[in-house]
Amino acid sequence: MIDWSPLLLTFRLALITTVLLFVVSLPLAYWLAYSKARFKAVVEALVSMPLVLPPTVLGFYLLLAFSPNNAFGQWLEANLGLRLVFSFEGLVFASMIYSLPFMVHPIQSGLANLSPSLKEAAYILGKSRWTTLRRVLLPNIKPSLLTGIVLAFAHTIGEFGVVLMIGGNIPGLTKVAAIAVYDEVESLNYAAANQYSLVLFVISFIILLLVYLFNGGHLKRFWL
Repeated sequence: MIDWSPLLLTFRLALITTVLLFVVSLPLAYWLAYSKARFKAVVEALVSMPLVLPPTVLGFYLLLAFSPNNAFGQWLEANLGLRLVFSFEGLVFASMIYSLPFMVHPIQSGLANLSPSLKEAAYILGKSRWTTLRRVLLPNIKPSLLTGIVLAFAHTIGEFGVVLMIGGNIPGLTKVAAIAVYDEVESLNYAAANQYSLVLFVISFIILLLVYLFNGGHLKRFWL
């Protein structure tokens, strides 16, 4: 009988991470799309680092940074009551960093490809930057928003190295589905590993399929 707790924990982590990432990524993507700052390339490189860094490397440095044995980890625990090592909160923070480019890049690309006249017309009509973003720009990049949200969610579901390094393998707290698959393979319990893997495969495929159908304008035709 499959233990559903790692799967439920995985989807809870993915949902929370995606919501928080959207809040963080929206202003960051807006700034990257329109800023002409000299250090913009540095910020873009930092945002994109999780795409090229091995997950274990990122997880290792996060583990060092958040460890109670280090000054920053001690400060977090003493002043904010946060213990990010081997905790669900640590998984969320690590997942946000690891999935950041998957949310930022689609939104940045969508904003950058919009006609400048949309923003200029809104400003001429006296709209603020926030109103322009909310009522003019975002409605015109719905496919990019959906792509960023789904990619961040799906990428978080598939995390392994980062969550293992920062969260360990604590049942009910940090043992997500990817780690459960690894444990079952290590125990030569291939039937259970197959069950976890199949659930993740099917759900990830359905999510991505719906995104491609929606962004390609084929969703209605697919159902019809």
